[in-house]
Amino acid sequence: MKTNILSTVEYIRSQLPPELQQPRVGIVCGSGLSGLAGIIQNIHTIPYANIPGFGTSTVPGHRSELAFGLLGKNGVPVVAMLGRFHFYEGHPLSTVVYPIRVMARLGITEILITNAAGSLNPDIPTGTIVVVHDHIAFPGMAGTNPLMGPQTSPEHPRFLALSDAYSPSLRRLLFLAAHQLSLSKSALAEGTYAWVSGPNYETPAEGILLRSIGVDVVGMSTVPEVLVAREEGLKVMVLSLVTNLVVIPPSYKSIREEVEAELAGQSFVTPEEQVVSHDEVLAVGKEKAEVIKSLVQRVVELLS
Repeated sequence: MKTNILSTVEYIRSQLPPELQQPRVGIVCGSGLSGLAGIIQNIHTIPYANIPGFGTSTVPGHRSELAFGLLGKNGVPVVAMLGRFHFYEGHPLSTVVYPIRVMARLGITEILITNAAGSLNPDIPTGTIVVVHDHIAFPGMAGTNPLMGPQTSPEHPRFLALSDAYSPSLRRLLFLAAHQLSLSKSALAEGTYAWVSGPNYETPAEGILLRSIGVDVVGMSTVPEVLVAREEGLKVMVLSLVTNLVVIPPSYKSIREEVEAELAGQSFVTPEEQVVSHDEVLAVGKEKAEVIKSLVQRVVELLS
């Protein structure tokens, strides 16, 4: 890395009061979820542009600030990324995951990662919060992996095990938190997340493929962060907010049949085209932000 992580950590600590210089929990806010900053007490923010080694998020719904403060009734020190970096924005993966390495050096032991995702599972509708228990990383399997290259520390494993990537103890706390908040059973689901590079949404054929191999939700982030967090020895939990359904029509409309019907003077009912937009993603994120805020805060309280 061009920027030394320790110098980045030193700069960040120089901008903070002593009680916030060693956070316990890290939080990554996905599309439309930067409002999590609203529940952080005694908040101090540092623009990404001022932090050595950090990129800038260019995606609507992502702020570009690192927020420090206290969370929950017991005032647990936390650090939150208000907006993340994506591979599809042109950031190298070393930049995408750099904040995770920095947060680990700052002292966090757990990280709670949120994202917006599309659902491939008919039983997981829009608005559901999916507690991720596994992932499939298509870019990773094709040679795009943030762990490739020289190791950033001799203490890191060269071959990282991922069978325990998603902490059972953190997921247990999440469901206890949901019970304490009296959330309905349908508000949450468990599932497998697929990382695709983006920035395009999936074609129907790609959606069919993903569904057929057991993917529940799909998105364009998160997995690189998970890999590096585990390499750094952090406990990880991921919450995927379903903001849209992946468009998988029951069948392809036949243009040939449409033209033949037109030539024969017959009527032909054309199925309405379905498309996904980022505005839809942000709208659902805004709608469910309060639920995610409450869950994250309660999990942090239970951790303390």
